[in-house]
Amino acid sequence: MANLNLHNTTKRHRVVVAMSGGVDSSVAAALLKEKGYDVIGISMQLWDYSGGEKGRPGSCCSIDDIYDARRVADSIGIPFYVVNLEEAFSKEVVDYFVEGYLDGQTPNPCIKCNQILKFNLLLRKTMELEADFLATGHYARIGEKRKGEKIALFSGRDMIKDQSYFLFTMTQFQLSRLIFPLGDMKKSEVRQHASRFGLNVADKDESQEICFVQNGNYKDFIAKSVKAIPGYIVDRNGNRLGVHRGIFNYTVGQRKGLGVGNGTPLYVLEINKEENRVIVGGKNELFADGLIATDINWIAIDGLNGPLAAETKIRYGHKGMESTIHPMKENSVAVRFKMPQMAITPGQAAVFYQGDKVIGGGWIKRAIS
Repeated sequence: MANLNLHNTTKRHRVVVAMSGGVDSSVAAALLKEKGYDVIGISMQLWDYSGGEKGRPGSCCSIDDIYDARRVADSIGIPFYVVNLEEAFSKEVVDYFVEGYLDGQTPNPCIKCNQILKFNLLLRKTMELEADFLATGHYARIGEKRKGEKIALFSGRDMIKDQSYFLFTMTQFQLSRLIFPLGDMKKSEVRQHASRFGLNVADKDESQEICFVQNGNYKDFIAKSVKAIPGYIVDRNGNRLGVHRGIFNYTVGQRKGLGVGNGTPLYVLEINKEENRVIVGGKNELFADGLIATDINWIAIDGLNGPLAAETKIRYGHKGMESTIHPMKENSVAVRFKMPQMAITPGQAAVFYQGDKVIGGGWIKRAIS
């Protein structure tokens, strides 16, 4: 597939670039400026970092990151603004994150941030600025708009950095207004461009943590706002093996920190919110033949009228497994894998691919046998 992310036209398009202060979005802005676009840089102020988090490594969207983004904008000669989206972020991402764990799920705040903050609210701001496109530093590719066909979303060429998994909620309108300048690049190439442009973030470390969670400890973060309710850790037969410290401290597939044992390693198999129980068992019990996913968003097709063959990824970094997707009522699907998969986790996304094309995706409700 040709690189169709950079629009070749005689018109000088205006592009808003979502600048996080990292090397990826900074290079995206510099490349677009170099190609002649009318570029505006915008950083989203998402969280109040006044509580001693300033300068902590591995975060994103902190005060220091916004400062780095401003320096990049100044160095490449583009206007730069900060838009305060703290209220929306707190409600749509942070509250969702906390409530997910309290429901016994393992939520994915990065997908929600992309869906609501970047590609809804920030895209609206882009339109208000009379810009033609919103650009980000995502490692994914957008296909060309052809008459009578849907715009396609593809994985990034750098499969180690590919971020298409986080973008399954994309709509056709959003795809028509987005540019991913890094989609055809390797991370090493992006670093080289950053050095070529003389950007101060050329050697900046990757963002690894959840941006609003201090020291990567989500359990402490949740414990500050809710009271943990202890309950029993049990096996599949209901036998009590120990006491848990609140269900938000556990996730499917977890082995360490359970505080129970019967001579063989035990893993979290399921979290039962209604009975306030954590169910554990052996590693072989973690495998399941399929899953139920809800709130399906289709990108490449209009809907599902019968079984569909696709590769399904059940978490970021999962290689994907051959599967058959079956339609169900209420915008849900049942996914059956060619081979059983380990630790299918409620709250994570199931994203469907055919080759490097994203067909769609949804939210995992439960594993099935």
